[in-house]
Amino acid sequence: MRAIILTAGEGKRLRPITTSRPKPMIPLIGKPLLEHTIIGLKEAGINHIILIVGYKEETIRYHFDKFSKEFNLEIEYITQKEFLGTAHAVAQVKNSMREEPFLILNGDIFVDAEILKELVQEYKKNPSEGYITLFEVENPENFGVISLNSNGFVEKITEKPSSKLKLGNLANAGIYIFNPLIFKAIEKTEKSIRNEYEITDSMEILIEEFGVKIKGYIIKDYYWNDIGLPWQLFEVNHHILDKLESKNLGIVEENVTITGNVYIGKDSIIKSGSYIQGPCYIGNKCLIGPNAFIRPYTSINDNCHIGMSEIKNSIIFSNSAIPHFNYIGDSIICEDVNLGAGTKISNLRFDNQNVTMNINGSLIDSGLRKLGAIIGPNSQTGINASIMCGKIIGNNSVIGAHTIVNENIPPNTLYYQESGGKNVKKPNPF
Repeated sequence: MRAIILTAGEGKRLRPITTSRPKPMIPLIGKPLLEHTIIGLKEAGINHIILIVGYKEETIRYHFDKFSKEFNLEIEYITQKEFLGTAHAVAQVKNSMREEPFLILNGDIFVDAEILKELVQEYKKNPSEGYITLFEVENPENFGVISLNSNGFVEKITEKPSSKLKLGNLANAGIYIFNPLIFKAIEKTEKSIRNEYEITDSMEILIEEFGVKIKGYIIKDYYWNDIGLPWQLFEVNHHILDKLESKNLGIVEENVTITGNVYIGKDSIIKSGSYIQGPCYIGNKCLIGPNAFIRPYTSINDNCHIGMSEIKNSIIFSNSAIPHFNYIGDSIICEDVNLGAGTKISNLRFDNQNVTMNINGSLIDSGLRKLGAIIGPNSQTGINASIMCGKIIGNNSVIGAHTIVNENIPPNTLYYQESGGKNVKKPNPF
């Protein structure tokens, strides 16, 4: 069996995180999201993988050309030049497929490897003309809901149904097994209300016009996350770190305290006076301390410098520096970011209400009481900058010294406060 992974999209709701990389290449505990998925597929016995690529595809190709040799995998790439929906993406592989079933999954989801293994095993034990994975949700009105008949086969597909319809709580997890008949259904698929060709519409054609029986496979006791909003990265980060085993491949100086499970990568140095509370991940060639305080659920990727600062429940991408008297809580710091001495990020509202974040012009409730900031790639702050909770700083931006950031900052912006307290935005000249 081959696997097709849909990785062509950009992930606009995750900007500025995705300005330098496609969503499946977001790093989670030293590996891109997509690598976690491919390792799971290999454990399920699938060694031939087709990646549908598009946005910043060179990033995916460069990484997985090396990865495929190391793990003895056959990885093909097919470029999707237009982004017209999931069915359109699947159609790109039609000429590459043999007359055999294949697994399809979205490249922006994180799933426990056990889900993939058990789905493949279930298919082999009980072959069906199609399989769709499902999971139970508390808010079915936010998902595509699948209704099953008494034999466990798909009866109806409803996108974000009203709770009044009482169609159940089984949501589409975005993992399928089909045979090549799906391509004929895709040819008959028309554009949806979103002006896209949807794979769920193709499934309905399979059922209603071709008489295909698609089996519902319900995920139980395992983890699944469709990463669409920035704070969902914290959820996945927590899940992976909870399974982390302690390992030290670096150098830990005297007078360092480490509690809980902490991974320290090759050539990393933990300097004297530092206190690290696991679970925590520290990548390769990092310099931590002296006197750094790294609190639980922090993930620090390669080549980072964390000095006399406090980091809590945050994800720090590679090549970033948080060197002097900084506080970073519940935040995502992208690659090549430098924070000036005394930069602080607020992560809690005075009224203790949930933190909201402006995503593409819409104010969205994160559901979290504590949420810091997102700082895009290649940005920097001056000394004693203060960033309010729920704010986004775009890529290639500079925050001036002693500046309070109380709004989202566009990319490529110089943002500072004049002596009279007025905030100024200019194109970044640096």
